[in-house]
Parts: sequence; C-alpha cells; structure tokens
Amino acid sequence: MGGPPYDCLANPLGAVRLTFEKAIWSESENPPIHPSAFNGKDWGALELFRHFLFQGSGLSQVPILNPKTLRWVQPNSLVRYRGMIQDMLGNEFYAGAYKDGNLWRTNKFMDVSQYPMGSTPDMCIWERRLLYCVPVPGQSSWTEPSSEMEPNWSSQTREKRRRMDDEDDDPMDLVPDDEIKSSPITKKMREDGLPSPSQSMDAKTTSSSSITSTFQSVDKDNLPCLVKIYDSPESELKLNDVFEFIGVLTFDSELAVEKDDNDELSNSFYDDALVHLPPNKVPRLHCLIHRKLAVQDFLPGSPIIEPKPHLVKETREALFRHLTAVLGNDEVAAHFVLLHLLSKVHARVDDVAVGKLSLNLTGLNKESVSVFGTRLSDIFKNLLPFTNCMPLTLEYLNTASLAPKKDYQANRLVPGVLQLPEGSHLMVDETQLESGSLNSTGIENTKLLKNLIEFQKVEYDFQYYKVEMAADVQLLIFSEGKSNIVPADVIVPFQPSCLESTEIPVAEALEAWRWYLATVRSLPHSIGSEIQKVVEDDLVAARQTDRSLGSRDFSRWLTMARLISSSFGETSLSKEHWEMVKEMERLRRERLK
Repeated sequence: MGGPPYDCLANPLGAVRLTFEKAIWSESENPPIHPSAFNGKDWGALELFRHFLFQGSGLSQVPILNPKTLRWVQPNSLVRYRGMIQDMLGNEFYAGAYKDGNLWRTNKFMDVSQYPMGSTPDMCIWERRLLYCVPVPGQSSWTEPSSEMEPNWSSQTREKRRRMDDEDDDPMDLVPDDEIKSSPITKKMREDGLPSPSQSMDAKTTSSSSITSTFQSVDKDNLPCLVKIYDSPESELKLNDVFEFIGVLTFDSELAVEKDDNDELSNSFYDDALVHLPPNKVPRLHCLIHRKLAVQDFLPGSPIIEPKPHLVKETREALFRHLTAVLGNDEVAAHFVLLHLLSKVHARVDDVAVGKLSLNLTGLNKESVSVFGTRLSDIFKNLLPFTNCMPLTLEYLNTASLAPKKDYQANRLVPGVLQLPEGSHLMVDETQLESGSLNSTGIENTKLLKNLIEFQKVEYDFQYYKVEMAADVQLLIFSEGKSNIVPADVIVPFQPSCLESTEIPVAEALEAWRWYLATVRSLPHSIGSEIQKVVEDDLVAARQTDRSLGSRDFSRWLTMARLISSSFGETSLSKEHWEMVKEMERLRRERLK
C-alpha cells in the first residue's frame, strides 16, 4: 500500500482528520458526502493504521502504556495498553461529526471537540462502548517489556517538545505540510478566505512537558485504563478477556472539572457514571485496533517454533528434572505437577469442564509448605504469565471478597479475587487453616471455591440475581490431609526425600520452558480406533478390579492421557503413553493406602 507519510505515531488524530476530509470530499462525489452516511463506522482510517502497525513495522515503535512510560508518553499520541477487561460500562453517545461554519469536522477518537461546536440540525450523534481495563491479576514480571525507550519522534516533533509550556501547539503541525496543503478542506478554506489548519490557533493540545503533572494522581503500581471502543461488534470483547488495545491516549482538563452548564454539548462526552474514574487517575484510550492476547503473545521476542517431537522431548525432560529437584526429588509429584501445568479447559459438555486437572499435594504443614510451596511459587512466576496465591485461613474465608459484585450506586462491577482471565494459575495454601466457625461470607466463599474447582465457573453477584461466568483457572492446593474445602481432581501425597535444591535455571532454559508450556497446551488430540479399544478394555478391567472407581476417575485418566501425549509433542495417544497413565495412577494410589 502506497500513500502519504502520515504521522500515525506522534499525531494519529491528524491522520484521522485527513482521512475524514478525504472521505467527505471524494473526487467522485460532488456535492460532498454527508457524514451521516458513515453512521460512526470507519471511513478508511483503520486501514491506514493497520498498514502502519503490521505492514510497516510500526507496532514495535508504539509504547506500551504503563506507570513507567506514562512519565514521558505524549497526550494525543499512539499508545498500546495491555490489560484485562474488568468491567463493561455500557455505551456512550457523542457528537461524531458537526459543522464548523461551512466545514465538516469529526470528534471520533476524541473526548472534547477541538473547535467550537454548537447545536445544529446537521450534527451527527454516534455511539461508542466503554471498557474499564486493569493490569492482568498476578501478571508475572517477565511478561513486561524489559525496557521502554522513548520513541524516536520526528525532528519536527522533537523541536515542538522543546518549546515552553505556555506555547500553543496545533495538532495538525505533525502532519506533513504538503498533505495539509493538498487536503480538500484546506483548499476549500483557501477559496473561502479562511485561515488554513496550519495557521489556525484554535486547535490546542496539552503541552508535552506537562504530562507528568497531568497524571500525577495515577496509581503507580496498578494503572487502569478507560478504553473507548469503535467499529467493533460486541461479541469480540468479553469480560475477563486479555487484550492489547492500540489507540489515542487523550487527556482533556475539561473532563477533570465540573461540567460547565453553559457549554453542555462540548462536555456531553462526560458521563455521570464516570465520576469515579477521573482522567487524572484513569487515562483514556480511544481504540483504533485491538487484538486478543494468548500466552504466546507474552513470550518476549520469542520466534514461532514448530513443536517438533525431538525438540519438545528434550525440553520436557529438562523441565521435569527441574521440577523434580524443586520438589525434593519426588518424581511422582513432579510428573503430576507437569501435567497440571499443561491442563486447560478444552470443551464443556453440560456441566463438565473437559481438560481441567486440579491438583492437591497432601502431607504438607506450615513448615514444609514454607519451603516447597515457596519454591513452586517462584518457579511458577518464572514460567507462567498469570499466577496468584491464596492463603486459606479462617479469617480470610470469613472476610475476603472472592466474587465480583455489582455496585449500582457507582454503576461499577467491584472486582473479586476470583475474577481471573483464562490461563491463570491459583495456588491455595490450606496448611494455615484452623478449626473454627464460618460466617455467611465464609460459607459463600467456600461454595465459590468448590464451584470453581469442580465446574470452572464463578458466580458474579449482581445483588438481585447471580450470573455464572465460565473460567479456566489451574488450581494447586497444599494441605496436610485431603482438602474438603477445595476438592481437587487429583490427590497426590507429597513425599520429598531431601530439602536442598541448588539448581537455578539459566535465562535460556526459562525461555525454552515458557515456550514449551505455551505451545503444547494448545496441541490437538485424538485417539485412534485401535488404541481406543485398548483403553476401553482397560477401563472395564479396572472397574471389575476396584468397584470404587467411577466415571470421574475414568474421565481423569483420559485427561491425563491427553496431557501426557501433548507433553511429548504428540497429537494422538500411543500405547506407550497410555501405559504411563496407568503406571502414574498405580504409584499414586499406592501412596493413598
């Protein structure tokens, strides 16, 4: 794709305006197109940004918005925000296009009009969605960019950033002069004897050097973001999904103060529901392009590697050895922990979440969990993108807010501990739980945990009713005996033979293990007709030998069979791997006697 060198990075609003002008003053249309024909939809701007980001290698130049980059990133510039959709605030109406004299202007991807705007019959009222996004709960430090360097702005932009705070900047200045001069609206303005956009001082932006004071109230450890969505069907964005939003970072001081009754329309973007989200604490991002993130997207600089069996086998063996060392040379526990880390919900059949494999390591007390639990927590934080820990004490159960709850007064969904995105890992330490009475909150929290581990669902409390939301969370429980509060799919008595663990993995090994876990979890799986007959015969024989075995046990065996095959990079079950399932179950059951 050819075209002019729009400055999409430093001044995306200038590029949006020029594409708007071109769409209206199309050479094939005379008179010009009325903006109502767009109905708020894209008029060609998105293709321009897609080309810049994904074909022109511009994505790597776009800074990721976080507390560090917020110190220097420029308002009205292009940024990326990675986070979880924590709440959906509904839709907001705004004046999308309006007439300024004889000229059409647009407010799309803005909070406040850059030019005087009165109430006219020609004004186009459009709609956008509001999403409240937060950093992903439990996000591991290795998923964050190692360093965020300030973009290499154009020399023209650098010159503007050296100006004093009291100088006014025209947002059109960052667009090439020849583009401004050739713009259809600019030509029309010259014909009417009006000043051109490059000469006008009406469109003013926040001074670049004031960015630090602009967001001085932002939580430096937990940066939320109010994302405004355009041109996207509702089905593409769901609560708790993790997305990367690419768009225009805006800050308008008008939104931070009380509305001016004399200028109702220009402040009509300001909604009473957003009074608890002031812009100096919650940055606004007007989304141009978004994409749902998978675990692979958090692997820093990792190339796409085909999971060839020999490569997967070598990586598996190295990771298994490390897990064995971390677990005090308990190979049985290490085997089950590895399968647990590869588990995920592949499908849902009625109330059954197919593919989950929660794990309960028993035989641990406060002292031993402080050693082995800490080791596992450290290695999980180095391997998994989202990890969380829950100290299951009586006080915690009786006081914690595990389920999200709707606050109708603030019109917000108050987050709960169990509002977690797909692919999260949760470690539950039950060794500190002592005898005592549960209050109503504790009983409700116990029910929530059982519902999560058994059905992979969490009940959201909307005060007058409850809604079950599907989840996909790996749960690992530490306890002295079998947990009755969080009954896991697999119970493995933990039997370490040593306390020492001197093995410290190098960075290259960690990168390989992250790739391994992210890749093999998503491999397809099948069982051939021949091996299926073997499996069926073995299940019948096992049932005849032990009448206590039921459908839940056999479902677990089939899940383990899939996970073992995947752990070796294979997509179909072999006789060898089925025998491994039976052997692991035999060793586990021996420990339970």
